Amino acid sequence: MRITLVSLSLLAACSSEANHLGNPLLLPISGLATAASNAIYSQRRGKVEVLVKSNHPALIAQINAGAGPILTQAMETAEIPVLDRPARIIQLQSDLGLYTANPGALVTALMVYGG
Repeated sequence: MRITLVSLSLLAACSSEANHLGNPLLLPISGLATAASNAIYSQRRGKVEVLVKSNHPALIAQINAGAGPILTQAMETAEIPVLDRPARIIQLQSDLGLYTANPGALVTALMVYGG
């Protein structure tokens, strides 16, 4: 009886209907994929953080000017699409006071813009 109940439960979980968990039989695989994705993101964020904090005054000046090699490097490291960069620079300029006082907020903004 228990084997039948467990089998029916597993089969019911494998429906084609959308749900927030996905197929429970694929959870170990999706867990590994998520862990790998998180590791890649953390590594990229670390590089952006080092770049921003190492060059903060110059980076703030380049954001204010609208261009510069450190700003370009920060955007490349954060993987901000080239076509999005002009709009993102305008957004960064609009919150320049925040980023001047808080380098961590600038790191977060760059990472959000990079996706």
